[in-house]
Amino acid sequence: MLEVIEDIRRWQESGEDVALATVVSTWGSSPRGVGAKMAFTSNTKIAGSVSGGCVEGAVIDAGIQILTTGDSKLLNFGVADETAFEVGLACGGSIEVFVTKVNPELLIAIQNQLSASVVSAVVTVIAGPLVMIGKTLLHTKEHTYGSINPDLDEIAIKIAAEALLNNRSGDQEVETGAGEKVRLFIDVIPPPPVLVMVGGVHIAITLSALAKALGYHTIVIDPRKVFGSEERFPEVDQLIQAWPNRALEQISLNSSTAVAVLTHDPKIDDPALKVVLESDVFYIGVLGSRKTHEKRRQRLLAAGISPALLDQLHAPIGIDLGGCTPEETALEVMAQITSVRRGHTG
Repeated sequence: MLEVIEDIRRWQESGEDVALATVVSTWGSSPRGVGAKMAFTSNTKIAGSVSGGCVEGAVIDAGIQILTTGDSKLLNFGVADETAFEVGLACGGSIEVFVTKVNPELLIAIQNQLSASVVSAVVTVIAGPLVMIGKTLLHTKEHTYGSINPDLDEIAIKIAAEALLNNRSGDQEVETGAGEKVRLFIDVIPPPPVLVMVGGVHIAITLSALAKALGYHTIVIDPRKVFGSEERFPEVDQLIQAWPNRALEQISLNSSTAVAVLTHDPKIDDPALKVVLESDVFYIGVLGSRKTHEKRRQRLLAAGISPALLDQLHAPIGIDLGGCTPEETALEVMAQITSVRRGHTG
């Protein structure tokens, strides 16, 4: 949802109706996974994608009709269908895409949860009685917004809670209290990941741009105004001109946060590391050579940081791609953050 939500908001504010296509199931060689989204308008403004380009045309054709009728539709593309060969899925995969008209109230509810850094689950009826198809509710750990049907809401909330616990989107068939079979799609929508850069150095300029392109909320911390200035970082989401120990008090350091410590200056790097090493962030990388890092490690050990915590540091920072320039180093850092976040070794 993060890849399309700002475009949807902008289009709706300009008075346009928006269709949203979501991948709800895949099999075989589908190029995009469950939950992938494409938003578009009747005059074919497009954001996101639901495949590698092979089914988008057919989805948009169906979506333009849906914008006229208001009826949601589940589209199937598979190797056994003549349509599949026409749209390019003849290589052995299948995909189901649910297309609906965006509900402005639901969009606002999702945006509110994202702004509050709250994970939400949107439950949508994708198959069943016609009167229910396209109906949704949004559930978080604390609240539920909207209603599908009195006979279905309790079931939907229970399934949404399980999806939030497992952090996994997917579809499920259920039966209402009236004995009607209904297929639900549960879409877990986390807030954007956060990249905190300690040090407004040259590398951070490109690193912040790469992170934003990948959907991260970007924060730069530097007490030195000449480095941590708005002129150097006009596109950064948050710029904090303060010493790290105070700046980090303003940030929620959780399992969706990555931290890159970049200054080479122990007066700035060490206080930052003492804070983030005790947090739940998923990544901590530190700039500097192995020799520099060994000196840093000895300082932090002397300050009472445990060897086990220090072993979590990625130092020297980044995947070794042979980069020489600050821009190439930023690419190495972002590649390593991506690898760690996705559970790969890089």
